[in-house]
Amino acid sequence: MSAESVHAALLLSYDGRFFQGWQRHPGKRTVQGAVEDAVAAAFGAPALIEGAGRTDRGAHALGQVATVELPGVASEQEIVTRLNEAMEGDVIVEAARHVPPGFHARKDAVGKIYRFALWNEEELPLELERRVWHVHGKLDVDAMAYALGALEGEHDFSSFASSGGFDRKSSVRHLRACTLGAEGPLVEMSFEADGFLYKMVRNMVRAVVRVGEGKRRAEDMPDVIAARDRKAAPGSAPASGLYLDEVHYQEPLFER
Repeated sequence: MSAESVHAALLLSYDGRFFQGWQRHPGKRTVQGAVEDAVAAAFGAPALIEGAGRTDRGAHALGQVATVELPGVASEQEIVTRLNEAMEGDVIVEAARHVPPGFHARKDAVGKIYRFALWNEEELPLELERRVWHVHGKLDVDAMAYALGALEGEHDFSSFASSGGFDRKSSVRHLRACTLGAEGPLVEMSFEADGFLYKMVRNMVRAVVRVGEGKRRAEDMPDVIAARDRKAAPGSAPASGLYLDEVHYQEPLFER
């Protein structure tokens, strides 16, 4: 941090229904583009926003973290106020923190929590349109919870990694916790890991729902993992139910 600029981490939330994903793209409305436009408007100069995760088109966030170098000197509260005024509610800056110049939202992350929400009833409330995955047939949530348990731990998750054109040194990830909760027709799954492969959460959710539909045995999940082959698992769950809930760092940045 210098007298001429301030390096800041931003805690962001957004509704993915209104964006074509995170990453900026000419002619498309993206979260990264919206935040960068707000920075330019609020601080009078363009700046690159680096996010902790590239959420898919239609996916949501309650705890996305991004880093940015802002011109001039501004307090943490000033950053929040000025950016929120510029964005007019499209993306909400929940909090801002001054961080060392070398801090990077993605590279310095040590873990993330994603949540997936689905609605298991014939009628979907209007306010949940494109906010959940609407699954009509009755699901066996106990079988789904059992299947989730097999995913926990350190594995090669190649069977759940879609090819997104991203280079990866390894497909091994440590899935620290998988939980399932159901309240009426709302079923939510939470995944905490040191990192995730491209579409890994959506692909795992689809496999678990297949178990809930009675189309796959929960006991087969270890074999799907061991195959290390994308063809061994079914397709992807829709992005509408996916939420980036938290990003973790060695030293906590934000109180949640």
